[in-house]
Amino acid sequence: MSENTPEIFEAEAMQHINDLYRTALRLTRSRIDADDLVQETYMQAWKSFDQYEPGTNCRAWLYKILFNKYDHHRRKMITRAKYVTEADDLVFELSPGTESVPETLTDREVIEALNALPEHYRSVVLLADVHEFDYKEVAEILQIPIGTVMSRLSRARTRLRQALAATAVSYGIGTAPSTPRPANSGRTHARA
Repeated sequence: MSENTPEIFEAEAMQHINDLYRTALRLTRSRIDADDLVQETYMQAWKSFDQYEPGTNCRAWLYKILFNKYDHHRRKMITRAKYVTEADDLVFELSPGTESVPETLTDREVIEALNALPEHYRSVVLLADVHEFDYKEVAEILQIPIGTVMSRLSRARTRLRQALAATAVSYGIGTAPSTPRPANSGRTHARA
């Protein structure tokens, strides 16, 4: 294996920083936490870069590191939350607001629906649908079976459809077609 230099790291890894940041922001829902998560990801990538083989899938490698760091962060936050008594503030902050429906569907509505998904569904949607990793790569990044990826993705998409259905109908998208008339509607039947 050739020696990995800072130039190789920059060429291979740094091109993915914006995508990693967007994913981190969707996962953490906080710009500060997303910044920290991406920084930790790149620090870990740099520390482990001597094990990286140039020409392999650097993007998938970075996402695997990102999700490992996120899992560590999430576990730490869950442990911390056990000792926090401000549950009412958290529930209020995370509860959906009742905003008026805008005239057009916005990215914000889609992002809110995505953010409302449980983390294990949101992660799969981000990797498969937003970042277009194939199922096998998603399974490797999240370290779960491919069947679990497919199941979670199906359930997540169903939840997103349900979450956005009322909004879509209000815009005339996905409205139910008028009920077709039965084939015998022009005939009359005598009743016995």
